[in-house]
Amino acid sequence: MVGPVKGQSLTSPLAPVKRRALQITPIRKTRIADDIADRIRILIVDGTFPPGRPLPGERVLAERFGVSRGSLRDAFRMLEMIGLLEMRHGQGTFPRELSVDRLVTPLASMLTNRRDLEGELMDVRRMFEPAVARVAATRITDEDLDSLRRILEAQRRKVKAGQSAIVEDTAFHAALARATRNTVVVRIMETLNDLLTESRKLALKQRSRPERSLKGHESVVVALAKRDADGAARAMHAHIDEIAELLQRTDRSEHRSRNTASIGTKPRKPETAKTETTKTETTKEKHETTKQILA
Repeated sequence: MVGPVKGQSLTSPLAPVKRRALQITPIRKTRIADDIADRIRILIVDGTFPPGRPLPGERVLAERFGVSRGSLRDAFRMLEMIGLLEMRHGQGTFPRELSVDRLVTPLASMLTNRRDLEGELMDVRRMFEPAVARVAATRITDEDLDSLRRILEAQRRKVKAGQSAIVEDTAFHAALARATRNTVVVRIMETLNDLLTESRKLALKQRSRPERSLKGHESVVVALAKRDADGAARAMHAHIDEIAELLQRTDRSEHRSRNTASIGTKPRKPETAKTETTKTETTKEKHETTKQILA
């Protein structure tokens, strides 16, 4: 049970919760609002703060967390923005009923605003998508396979015609997620697909990338048709590795291009200095000549 604070409990006496005391402790002074929001989110998810019942008062929570009421209000606003809390005027602050969207939204928000995490996003794909393929292989239906094959056929036509197949590339991974019959997996894949649009555009510009992407998808479908979970996971892992390698090449190429452009537009300071020196020397020579004439 969460320990009492000056004679009051952080949870309703009608719904005691055991062994929660360690979670509500003073928070370090850096990124205070973020830390408070993370702690409250955990307490909502694990049921300490259930939907439909108001959170303890601001003063109680602020004292228990060891933070100011202003920092606590900032955390409340953050959680309200992502849909985990609801402010009811005159009644208090209430946790909202959890849904897939509310669980996934914080992930999407973080990744959308942190483009420096793109490398880590690729690591997430390596961990997540082979697991999705593995589960899909054990649950996939003939209808699912037909859907994936139709997407592959459309991708094949576009690749042959030299057209962009980014829509089919995205649709393939979404259809694979649906084959797991897991709503959370589907939503996470949707979030990843939204975030990967730009990297897919860059990768698909690489020579032979569309053909290699198609072959990667085909290998996954072959394993899925056999209901080979390990084979599907290996095929997807190889596909993600190939994408990562191509993106690294793109980054290196762009870096070299920027460096070359930077070098090409550098001001020629040494030549300017030399010109100024030459001008000075010429002036001196003229002055000496003038002196000789006057002498």
